[in-house]
Amino acid sequence: MTDHPITPCLWFNGNAEEAANLYVTTLGGAIHTISRYGEGAPFPAGTALTVAFELRGRAYQALNGGPLYALTPAFSLSVLCDTQDEIDRLWTAFLADGGMESRCGWLTDRFGLSWQIVPAILPDLFSSPDRAAAGRAMAAMMTMTKFDITALKAAFED
Repeated sequence: MTDHPITPCLWFNGNAEEAANLYVTTLGGAIHTISRYGEGAPFPAGTALTVAFELRGRAYQALNGGPLYALTPAFSLSVLCDTQDEIDRLWTAFLADGGMESRCGWLTDRFGLSWQIVPAILPDLFSSPDRAAAGRAMAAMMTMTKFDITALKAAFED
């Protein structure tokens, strides 16, 4: 048996290349290969069939598979952020041009991919031996759309 990595494949309806470019530009990474449809395919010749790309050292594949399937929040990408500025930057970039906010740090970008934009401190707050402080942080989180690190810390320390 060959030891190959498992690569998530994201299904798009004609805009896989545009999506991969946004993700690489926003998060850092690279597009490695693009295969393209030829004549007689379900999309115009030259449209990306697959886009192999990397985000923060992890491989992904975007597939222009057509309208048969759509991305859902049942699959999301979670990004841990060290600063509020990073949360704000990613939040703005992924909501641009038609993304939708959800709750508790979740959003869906204009391509339909769900993201969790999460402060890196959150797991530590929730796993604190001070269960009352962890509970206050959890209660604060449940009121948020986009995470506010200062407010989470304040609730924890209150």
